Amino acid sequence: MKLKKWMLSALYGGILLAPSLQAEGKYNVLFVISDDLTATALSCYENDACQTPNIDSLAKQGTRYTRTFCQFPVCGPSRASLMTGYYPHATGVMGYTNGRKQIGDDRLTWSQYFAKHGYFTARVSKIYHMGVPGDIVRGSNGADDEASWMERYNSQGPEVMAPGEGERLQDNPNGGKPYGKRNHLEYVKADGDDLVHSDGKTAAKACELIKAHKDKRFFLAVGFVRPHVPFVAPKSYYEPYPWQDVKLPPKVDGDWDDIPKMGINYRTSKGMQLNLDQEKKAIAAYYASVSFMDTQFGKVMQTLKDEGLEDKTIVIFTSDHGFHLGEHDFWMKVGLMDESSRVPMIIKVPGQKPGVCESFTELIDLYPTVAELCGLEIPKHIQGESLAKTIQNPSFSVRDMAFSVNGRSFLLRSAKWSFIQHGENASGGMQLYDMEKDPGQFKNLAKNPEYTPVVKRFQSHLAEKLAEVRDNDLDIKPRAKKKKATNKAQPKS
Repeated sequence: MKLKKWMLSALYGGILLAPSLQAEGKYNVLFVISDDLTATALSCYENDACQTPNIDSLAKQGTRYTRTFCQFPVCGPSRASLMTGYYPHATGVMGYTNGRKQIGDDRLTWSQYFAKHGYFTARVSKIYHMGVPGDIVRGSNGADDEASWMERYNSQGPEVMAPGEGERLQDNPNGGKPYGKRNHLEYVKADGDDLVHSDGKTAAKACELIKAHKDKRFFLAVGFVRPHVPFVAPKSYYEPYPWQDVKLPPKVDGDWDDIPKMGINYRTSKGMQLNLDQEKKAIAAYYASVSFMDTQFGKVMQTLKDEGLEDKTIVIFTSDHGFHLGEHDFWMKVGLMDESSRVPMIIKVPGQKPGVCESFTELIDLYPTVAELCGLEIPKHIQGESLAKTIQNPSFSVRDMAFSVNGRSFLLRSAKWSFIQHGENASGGMQLYDMEKDPGQFKNLAKNPEYTPVVKRFQSHLAEKLAEVRDNDLDIKPRAKKKKATNKAQPKS
């Protein structure tokens, strides 16, 4: 659905673009972002069961980052952060908005910055926040920032209203409740082909735009909504994943005993009344949704190749955050453990050799990275770090730890440690895990006196990081501290 087209001679984001302006950048940009995709579900990362041949192919050609973390494991603030170039605690964007009000009209988002330098810019489907399934069923804009694009398109789809075989999994212990309730843990093995669904339409529109704009510099942002719940895909994508064969994550007696209340995820097996069969069905449906999305991604990449643009285009693939698939009996997002906060990220630059980068990186780094790779000056006000050096030298280290937040909870993740603090004064408790000895994050060491020096060191790092994030040009005052930390994040999508 085409919503708006801006002529190049129009006033765009405060920048007057003359019709004769030639693009200054060296490459086109194809930015592809999946929704709720955990790195642990991709076969080019740690998964042997889920089949993602097209994403795997990109990983073999580009730089695959193994330690990329989102800035907030919820759709809205994560996407606002990577598009504006500011951390959530710089803008105060913790919900389902795009950050425009906070950064103002004179600061350019990632895509706007490329428009300023002569690029055609467009988005297809979910780049800023959209409610899933609500905005997808309606074909509406969600929290999109209109000023970020010259053209923008929504991909309406039936979601759980698609004809087919479905099942509601959560809050349905006896199996008697019908499916079709908002963004619940449920699935549909849908009738019909790919083009019935939002992601199929998104791929088709992206291919159309690539063909239409192949002779000029473009910044094309493509958002796939799968594997976000509800898990809806044509039934053929379910066939490789019989739920009876799914292996569940390990279940450890007393797993939650040393996790602070604020560290218990908002969606759990207990809270959703899931039995073991339902957990297996959820994982199988997630894998089917990932495979469906991967196929749509492959169509876009094939068009790029067919149009002779592979050597002219930087390709980025990532997700807005991760997703729990039953680890610790947690489900979905919001939490700061690795499954929820870590994301896949692959960057392919023409002429560069493939590689694997183990440096800690963040989604906020994409804006400065792609600007530098295209030969553009990095805006001084944005807060990420350029990863350009890692493309030529994957062993180059950009930072020694990653930073992510969930409202008033904070993560600092280093090679050896995962440190989570709930509340700026730690009033909601802390979590500390030795990631070398305990990569599954089962033994919280935060209260062990032996590790007090480690905890103190990370608390100092956290205070320094927050001060650094808040030292910016926005002049937005931090929210007043509350006496007791609470975490009631309930994502709408």
